[in-house]
Amino acid sequence: MKTLIVLLGPTGVGKTELSLQLAEFLRSPIISADSRQLYKELPIGTAAPASEDRERRLHYFVGTLQLTDYYSASRFEEDVIALLADLYQTHDILLMTGGSMMYIDAVCKGIDEIPTIDETLRDDLRNRYLKEGIDPIRQQLKLFDPVFYKQVDLQNHKRVIHALEICLMAGKPYSSLRTDKPKHRPFNILKIGLQRDREELYERINRRVDQMMAQGLLEEARSVYHLRHLNALNTVGYKELFNYFSGEWSLEFSIEKIKQNTRIYSRKQMTWFKRDKEIRWFYPEQLEEIKDLIASVSAL
Repeated sequence: MKTLIVLLGPTGVGKTELSLQLAEFLRSPIISADSRQLYKELPIGTAAPASEDRERRLHYFVGTLQLTDYYSASRFEEDVIALLADLYQTHDILLMTGGSMMYIDAVCKGIDEIPTIDETLRDDLRNRYLKEGIDPIRQQLKLFDPVFYKQVDLQNHKRVIHALEICLMAGKPYSSLRTDKPKHRPFNILKIGLQRDREELYERINRRVDQMMAQGLLEEARSVYHLRHLNALNTVGYKELFNYFSGEWSLEFSIEKIKQNTRIYSRKQMTWFKRDKEIRWFYPEQLEEIKDLIASVSAL
């Protein structure tokens, strides 16, 4: 049976270089599972593969969208499954790598069938939130879907709004669409997790933020500031600099907040991943052990 290798781990752990080495070993392209590297306007702040890396191995789902394009984990699932069916005609083993938890789960386990949200409806609800606040939207969600209302974080306005979007778009409660049943995949899946000691990871994150600033993150963020209302820009590295542009924070404070929030995000990623008992964990320097594992469970 065909095999999908999934290389995952927290931001800053070293997935990019190891994925290139594994892709060369497997003679596979690299399928990116990063929900922000999709956007071509954000190469620096998302640590997208450099041009020389993309020349080294073919990458999919990097820099393919505009910030104004609608995309979701369910669309990613559809697109990747279709791509895999095509690539498996000439490959026995393929490599997917990234740190976006929902995108990885969408491919490995499947995601519930959620309708595509009409842009007019999305704009209407966003404008309503800006004018009236979140409470009227909470109450409407409670009316349409009392089950999910009890489950959702009512302080997270984006989740509340999105749940109501789905209710209105589908004409039925969001909770009725959530089956949480894993889908069968016609290929084997081997999940390989990368980890580092916490202090080492945090040092790498701090250095990487400094490198991003040196590469032009400030200018990149300024170029998309006018689109700051988009969900794609509700992202560490951009929202902090937006506070600098608005005069709320100093530049020095914004950079420190990027480092802090990236460290917090890395902890959330590890908490999510550690729940998955299928993941086999390695340190980045254990490349040969990773290759041996892949060879033991595949046709290599």
